[in-house]
Amino acid sequence: MATGETGFDDVTFDLISVQYHSLKAGHDYGQYVRDARNAGKDEIASFFEQVMSEDSQRAQRCHAFLSELTKDGTSATSPQDGNRSSGALQDASAAE
Repeated sequence: MATGETGFDDVTFDLISVQYHSLKAGHDYGQYVRDARNAGKDEIASFFEQVMSEDSQRAQRCHAFLSELTKDGTSATSPQDGNRSSGALQDASAAE
């Protein structure tokens, strides 16, 4: 797996980023729902609730993918040394 500037593989970083932003947005949307309800705009409040639900599902899916990546340990998601292969390839070469 390629590693980005963080030293973590790009896929792991991307999943964590999407999960974080989905959860943070979901928190913010709660206020948007309240604002719309207080303004008597129930259709808009329902829209915000739908968006909040979609972000919650997105965060849960990221969590499932991250769990799958780490089910056999964290070698696939640990910081990678730029001079070595990552994940399973690294583990295979160490076993030889």
